[in-house]
This record gives sequence, structure tokens and C-alpha cells, in this order.
Amino acid sequence: MQRVLFHDTIFGPIHSRRLGTSLGVNLSPNDGKICTFDCLYCEAGYNAQGPGTTGMPSREQVRRLLDERLSAMKAAGDRLDVITFSGNGEPTVHPDFPGVIDDTIELRDKYYPDVKISVLTNSTMIDRPAVAEALRRVDNNILKLDSAVESTMRALDRPVRDSFTVDSVVAALGQFAGTGIIQTMLTRGTHGGVAVDNTTDAEIDALIRAYRSIRPREIMIYSIDRRTPEQSLEHIVPDRLRAIASRIEAETAISVQLTL
Repeated sequence: MQRVLFHDTIFGPIHSRRLGTSLGVNLSPNDGKICTFDCLYCEAGYNAQGPGTTGMPSREQVRRLLDERLSAMKAAGDRLDVITFSGNGEPTVHPDFPGVIDDTIELRDKYYPDVKISVLTNSTMIDRPAVAEALRRVDNNILKLDSAVESTMRALDRPVRDSFTVDSVVAALGQFAGTGIIQTMLTRGTHGGVAVDNTTDAEIDALIRAYRSIRPREIMIYSIDRRTPEQSLEHIVPDRLRAIASRIEAETAISVQLTL
């Protein structure tokens, strides 16, 4: 079974295809996964591996570890572009997520005031006012929307809550109009003998309607780049990604960042 990627609360810096030199913050356990999605493409593996034994780091632990790492990097003259919340699961499920964001902003301002703070979220918790307000305080609020077709979203992202629907998340994403960044993973394959493909013309039509409704600051389009739990999933070739990105940009008038 494919397992979690990150065994530290603060990891990197690593080079992010989309964000540059990134210091990662993992608010999930170091030896397990806690997520409100169970995506076929998740590099951290499926939720079935369990939450592990270490538990989520406390707000105090995150602050101390981040302070130590930023202080050491600053003293060494290391370059940094962004502090990114990602890791082994969904960061916004952490019970002290808003407070962690406040601490991170304070430490960023102390050591690297020009560095951006990014949160990669699957959008499942944005109906909670405290989470939404915390996301408004970061520089890059990067929100997941892989499909605007209900059946495809359920097959690809596999939300753990039945109440999470395309209609509900598109409506909730609208609260970040002009500021949020929508991130869409494009892929195709099969799972359990059922085809999964969010790259068809009908899928892109639905995404374009959703993007128009949400009106984000930017759209990020990318495809798989590493091994995935569902091994049938394909990397979408650059020409197809370019064509999709061009069409989205032309029909929404929203800037599209394409990662090949």
C-alpha cells in the first residue's frame, strides 16, 4: 500500500512546480493520514492506511518547529519563496487551524516578510466561518475543484461526507471571488472497473460554468507527476493540457496557470 510522504511537521524546503522554493507545513500525523477526501491520485496514499499513532501536532508544536526552522534558514542566508500548508492530509481539519495561520503570519513577518503563505485545501471545510476567515488571511488560498460533475467528483475525489456535493462546494467557493485560486487536477483512468475522466469536453464545459460562477483570482491546471494509489491514472499530455487551459482562459477571462 502506498504510504504517507511526510514524516515531519515542517519539511523541506522543496521545489514546487507551481510555487517555487517551498517550506512545507504538515498538520496531519507524521505516520498516518487524516483527510476528508480519499483521492485516487493522492501521493500520500489512501485513507485506509489509518491515522497513525503520533496524532496531529499541537498549535504550540507547529509554532516552535516553524520558528526554529525559519530562524536557522535566515541565519544561513537560505532563499525561500513560500510557506505551504499541505502534507499528509487536509490541513483545515486541524482544530487550531486559524491560530496556526495567525502564528505563521507572525513568524513569516519576523523572518521572511516578503515570503508568501499558501494553503492547499480540498475545500471541504470552507463552510466553517473560522476556517474561511483564516484562509482569507493567507496570500495564496488554493482551493480544490477537480470536477463540476457530481459523479466524476465522487469517483475521483471520493469525499468522506455524503453532504459534500458539487453544488454546495461551488456555492461556498464563491465567497472567495477575486481572491481565491482554484486548483484542478486533470487525469483519466479506471477504478474498480469504472472509467474516470475529467478531461472530456463535457467535463470542461461544466468546469467553465463553475469557474464563471466562482470568479476566482486565478485557476491552476495540472496533471499527475508522481506515483498514485490508483495506478491506471494517466498524465495528460502537454498539448491537451495547453488546449484545455487556453479554452478555459478564453471562455472565462480568468488567468490560468498551467503546470506541465
